[in-house]
Formats: sequence, C-alpha cells, structure tokens
Amino acid sequence: MKVWVYDQPREVPAADFRDYLDPASTAVLSIDMHRGHLEDSPDCPCPAPRARDVVAPIDAFHRQARALGVPIVHIKSVLRAGGADDLAGIPAAWRRTFPLHVGPIPNAAAHAIEGSPWTEWVTEVLPQDLRVENKRRLSAFYPTDLDFLLRNQRISTVVFDGGFTDCCVLNSAFDANNLNYRVIVLRDLVRGTDDHLESAALSMVSLHLGLVMTSQDLLAGWRQGFPA
Repeated sequence: MKVWVYDQPREVPAADFRDYLDPASTAVLSIDMHRGHLEDSPDCPCPAPRARDVVAPIDAFHRQARALGVPIVHIKSVLRAGGADDLAGIPAAWRRTFPLHVGPIPNAAAHAIEGSPWTEWVTEVLPQDLRVENKRRLSAFYPTDLDFLLRNQRISTVVFDGGFTDCCVLNSAFDANNLNYRVIVLRDLVRGTDDHLESAALSMVSLHLGLVMTSQDLLAGWRQGFPA
C-alpha cells in the first residue's frame, strides 16, 4: 500500500498496518469545514481559500466511507456569542499572530460566533453523521467531548480531513496520538496555510504521529478487508 513519508510516496506492506485499516474501529474526523473559513466574501472572518477546492472531494469521500460503515464526525469551532471563550476573556493567540503573515482580517471578531451564519457547515452533513460543535481552540479534542464520543463508539483509528493542515488538523493529530488513537491524515483532503507549511505538517505527521495517505489509497485498503 502507498503511504507518504517526509512528503515522499513509499510502498509499504499493508500487513504491517493491519490495525490502521479496520473500518469497524475507524471514524473520519472532518475539521472546520464551515462558512467562517470557506465563504468567498470579504466579510469572511477567517478565510481559508485553499480549502474551498476540497469541499466536493471531501463530500465524495464521506459518501464512500459511509457506505463501508465508517462514521463521519463533523467538528467545527463555535464560540459563545458574548465572547467569554475568546475576545472577552483571554483572546486566542492566532488573532494577533496570524495577521502578521496575512495582513489585517477585517471581520475576525465574528469568527465562529454561536448562532452566526459563519458557523454553518459547507460540506454535506447527514442525519446519521456525528457532530462536535464546541471546538474553542486549535484541537478538535480540547475542550470538546470528542474523546468520550470516540471511545464510546469503540473507535481506535481516526482519519482526518479538512483544514488547516498546519493548524487545527496538526494540533488534533498530535492530541489524537497522545490519547493513543491511530492517526491517518488524508493529504488530498486537507489544506494548509500554504504549500510549505502543508508539506511540513504532513511530514511531521508521517514521522511522529501516524500515516499520511490519499483518500483513494485508504479506501482501497479498507476494501481489501484488513485486518484479516
């Protein structure tokens, strides 16, 4: 099977990773695919334009995963309207550091505010899908109930798609690894701040946290029936 190690493709024996390729113990975690990142508007409070092109491919992958019995967990940032989670308390660091790179973000104060249109999903969310809608910082695990949800579903492998590769995906992958989940990141279905940081994040995952694969290679592994 093909994996990516330090941003280079490599063929490895699928039998060496049987425990990573069991659909029955796997969930797909889709990170922050909402209008607050993906809207093509000057008012978008935290734009991630590179991620817009993966919306349709993520939907297509999710449909194939569901058909194999793999649950989809949609996770998004949502902050209390009064600002207690962020601007009215201790503001998240990115609000001051990210603009040093991208310049001013005019509507950043509206990012992820509960009840606003910016928290609406862009990717397809079906009634049978699971949702975690109280991500307050960079990791999908903090301070949410995601770990409880996964363990209660007897999930031991998590597959990440969404954005940013070098931010929320990477932070979530580190937490998943530290919580002893097997980690897979789908390089064709995540997008980073730029090519350089995307490559760096995927390289770190491949060396320290788990497997970097394409969605089609993962689907092929699932369909081969591992573990035997």
